[in-house]
Amino acid sequence: MARLMLGNVEPGTTDDEIRDFLVKYGFPPYDGIEHEPGDGSRPAVVLTFTGVDASAMFELQKRVHEMFWKKRKVTARILQDRYA
Repeated sequence: MARLMLGNVEPGTTDDEIRDFLVKYGFPPYDGIEHEPGDGSRPAVVLTFTGVDASAMFELQKRVHEMFWKKRKVTARILQDRYA
């Protein structure tokens, strides 16, 4: 399982838009999504990909990190479980 945090997402972006964006750049469809609104200026989502290992996710993450999408520069970070 791999988890990816996609940050600085345009407010109001739907789950379907996020899925379509990532699939366009080679990601498999995600299995879970959690919205992290923060203070509202740079909302993020945490995506769970079951059956995807960390090395594969690292290669995919590089495709979208710091890409301009919907008038924002999104960030993509792989989250690691430190206590797994």
